[in-house]
Amino acid sequence: MTQWNDWIPLWLLGSSLLPGLLIFALPERSVRLRTILNLSGAVFKILLVAWILRHVYFDYAESFETRLSLLPGLDLVLRVGPLAMLFVTLSSVLWLLTTIYAIGYLEGAPHRSRFFGFFSLCVTATVGVALAGNLFTFLLFYELLTLSTYPLVVHRGSDRARRAGQSYLIYTIVGGVLLLLGTVWLYTLTGNLEFTPRGFVADLDASHHPALILIFILLIAGLGVKAALVPLHGWLPQAMVAPAPVSALLHAVAVVKAGAFGIVRVVYEVFGVEFAATLGVTVPLAIVAAITIIYGSVRALFQDDLKRRLAFSTVSQVSYIVIGVAIAGPLATIGGMVHLVHQGLMKITLFFCAGNLAETLGIHKISEMSGVGRRMPWTMAAFTIGAFGMIGLPPVAGFISKWYLSLGALESGHDWVVGVLVISSLLNAAYFLPVLYTAWFGPPPEQWPQARDFGRRETAWALLLPALVTAGSALLVGILAATPFSPLAWATLIAEREFYLP
Repeated sequence: MTQWNDWIPLWLLGSSLLPGLLIFALPERSVRLRTILNLSGAVFKILLVAWILRHVYFDYAESFETRLSLLPGLDLVLRVGPLAMLFVTLSSVLWLLTTIYAIGYLEGAPHRSRFFGFFSLCVTATVGVALAGNLFTFLLFYELLTLSTYPLVVHRGSDRARRAGQSYLIYTIVGGVLLLLGTVWLYTLTGNLEFTPRGFVADLDASHHPALILIFILLIAGLGVKAALVPLHGWLPQAMVAPAPVSALLHAVAVVKAGAFGIVRVVYEVFGVEFAATLGVTVPLAIVAAITIIYGSVRALFQDDLKRRLAFSTVSQVSYIVIGVAIAGPLATIGGMVHLVHQGLMKITLFFCAGNLAETLGIHKISEMSGVGRRMPWTMAAFTIGAFGMIGLPPVAGFISKWYLSLGALESGHDWVVGVLVISSLLNAAYFLPVLYTAWFGPPPEQWPQARDFGRRETAWALLLPALVTAGSALLVGILAATPFSPLAWATLIAEREFYLP
């Protein structure tokens, strides 16, 4: 590395890695120093991201690349680009808000230094996944993500938490092995793992096509574990035993998004979507995504535990990204890309609110939510926006995603996907609207399950503020979707600049 531009990706990693390592060494009583390290790292990362976004937007950032030779022919590559920055921006912004939330949520709880240390490592791994310039680097950070999130899943230390952690490890390690097998096989076939716009395998001789189909299956199966594609989703509902900030991180920022993001990389930058379609692998992937969308929604209908209902909702909603990628068209790609951000904003809002209900009133089940809207109106207002977005009601962000996915399905001749989206939206309404009706119009109980006193406030400000910010953001990115710097505009830039221009 000879120029300062070479260090930019490392700064993005270091802004969360360094605070995390320092926090591990802090004693539990160092609350103020731990808070300063957490927040200063998160704020620095956001400022750095804002500076980089300007360079990427005006196409000045081609030289923002870190390349370290680890093995002959295998480099560790971190590269800044439009697709990477979409994921990095989402992770950075939501990391700050989740950190504020976690500070309030874990106030007085034991093992906070351990928690926030692994929390920062988790964000570091996520940023590494986003910036990976080849499949080898992606794999390294993808596995680091598994190792850094496991201690967060089992943080409570209960038997239930350990069982959930064991399930999480089994699923993700098997997924990692499949991903490794696919990566090694691909390297032996091509001698190249570099992510390339429109892919790098299309020029191989036709005699290798059967092998490429099997490699595609291995890679997608490995990534599908974290993306919670059916039938590889079983770890996700069990992981809901984790604290609410971890659930928010798993569902909106880190694990499931890393899986979906990896599928985007494989389809567009390993195989190239046109070549993947000629291999006949995109339609089966779209069918798996469609099954996941419907299955997750149906299972969500029958969950009384609020976090489990949200978990099955995630199983369904993350596959919107996959189906947008798989049906192969510019508008569908934009719909899938933008849902990466939109789903993150909406789902983290819902998990913040679920955590508020649990921490403030001891509410964990939907059957306990009757009349809670009058007791916690701001929390339930945020929850309502998130739920409306998931259903796809305008002007919340989810409407924009579904609109573009529907147009993309018609554009690419996959009309049946519109039917899947309509059925899914009806199911979304069926499992969210009764919750809202109960909360706003049901009679409140004489006594809440485990109420805490916050004086005249409905809950702690550190719990309420992040939920209001993310709910407001989910509303604003829908209303302002047509503006030049909206997530929709950025997703359009990615599609035009990297995937569909000759």
